Amino acid sequence: MVDATTTADTPPASTVPVATTTTVATVATDATTTASSLLPALPGYVYAFPRDHGAHERYGLEWWYVTGHLSDRSARRFGYELTFFRKTIDDPRVTRHPSSWALRQVYAAHFALTDVEAGAFQFFEKVSRAAFGKAGADAGRINVWIDRWRLEPATEDHQRLYLTARAGEAGVGVDLTLDLRKPPVIHGRDGISRKGAAPGQASHYYSLTRLATRGTVRARGERFDVTGTSWMDHEFGSGELGDDQVGWDWVSVQFDSKMELMLYLLRRRDGSHDPASSGTLIFPDASTRHLTRDDVVVRAVKHWTSPVSRARYPAQWIVNVPSAQLRVSITPVLADQELRTEHGTRVTYWEGAVDVEGHHRRAPVTGRGYVELVGYAEPLSGR
Repeated sequence: MVDATTTADTPPASTVPVATTTTVATVATDATTTASSLLPALPGYVYAFPRDHGAHERYGLEWWYVTGHLSDRSARRFGYELTFFRKTIDDPRVTRHPSSWALRQVYAAHFALTDVEAGAFQFFEKVSRAAFGKAGADAGRINVWIDRWRLEPATEDHQRLYLTARAGEAGVGVDLTLDLRKPPVIHGRDGISRKGAAPGQASHYYSLTRLATRGTVRARGERFDVTGTSWMDHEFGSGELGDDQVGWDWVSVQFDSKMELMLYLLRRRDGSHDPASSGTLIFPDASTRHLTRDDVVVRAVKHWTSPVSRARYPAQWIVNVPSAQLRVSITPVLADQELRTEHGTRVTYWEGAVDVEGHHRRAPVTGRGYVELVGYAEPLSGR
């Protein structure tokens, strides 16, 4: 069941598809842009925390993205995702306008809940301009919101975060506390995550790959006390997909061995993966390893066709990283976890909870993760 409701080798960790940044690039605007004053994501960027948890309004596109796997005492399972997108309107006719309602920053948010035992997937969206406190994000710290959907620090040192999103009319919501268990992981090399060969076709991208989670889930009016593990991505830049890029597959995995894996595969029109595709392996001691496209072999072994959008998505994968002696199978917990957003981003894509099992260095491994599949319903290039 699916418901939809709309409301209008790397340096040490210090620290999807342009991954999800391009998703928010489709937010409708009221002005035609002129010469850009936005900053590109360039090599040499030096991260600092908690500064870089906050908003970067001189970059055109930014998002904060949280997913997680939760369960109650009876082992009833839930997957959740909450993503906040920010887009700068880069037009002097707007930025010079004196009105407090001027459309300088647009925010959108997607919230989805997967109720595994009930076989239900529900998604919701919001969109708003940053005016009069309706939506916004602070500089220098995590604090981003639209209405009462919010991601904010629960402690001054950002070692604990608080997340809330509710769709009251559907009886769905999450109120969660997230405790940092590993330091931020910077993806890519030299401070940038490449999304193509052109200068500036990149982003600044880091993750909090293991967040111990507790709180409550509301599903169809019922309340569940839950615990589990979450993952947060934060990415900002001003680039867009190349002309030959139609979308991407993004994967995050949290292994029970305390290792994590992030992969993004940028798809070209001929079905091949762009050379800029890459990933990161994060080991239990928080050390990391950069993965290039040539380090990873991904094969889709099953597919699923949406009865609504008619998009045909991969529905099970074999991921092999020979140099790390890692080979796993990734399987969605529900086939239908498709989001069909109609207002803010206006993009149809699949994003959902997955189970993982396989072998690492000949020992069995299991885990859970999230997969995002964008550009299958329609190509994103040129949007």
